[in-house]
Amino acid sequence: QVQLVESGGGLVQAGGSLRLSCAASGRTYAMGWFRQAPGKEREFVAAIMWGVGSALYADSVTGRFTISRDNAENTVYLRMNSLKPEDTAIYYCAAERTSSTYISPDKRDYDYWGQGTQVTVSS
Repeated sequence: QVQLVESGGGLVQAGGSLRLSCAASGRTYAMGWFRQAPGKEREFVAAIMWGVGSALYADSVTGRFTISRDNAENTVYLRMNSLKPEDTAIYYCAAERTSSTYISPDKRDYDYWGQGTQVTVSS
């Protein structure tokens, strides 16, 4: 069992930046960030492979968000720039334990989840 602990959420004005962190208690194949806004389904944001560091982004955040990892610290980061009110959501860290040849944007492929951290972007 891998435990994930997120931190770094908060309130920011539109155009501002935040960095989310997710500390994992063990190593998995890939780590991802998802978000869920009120009344909406949980959606993919970004994911990264631990080994080679390949990353995948949702179209809505490409060019604004950057996912990275610190292998030594077992921590994944999500740097969010140029934030928009529509980025407001609870952000969840997730981990996929089964190795694959690609990074999955499907939340059903992720085995472990953090408790979530609130990100609120004011206009």
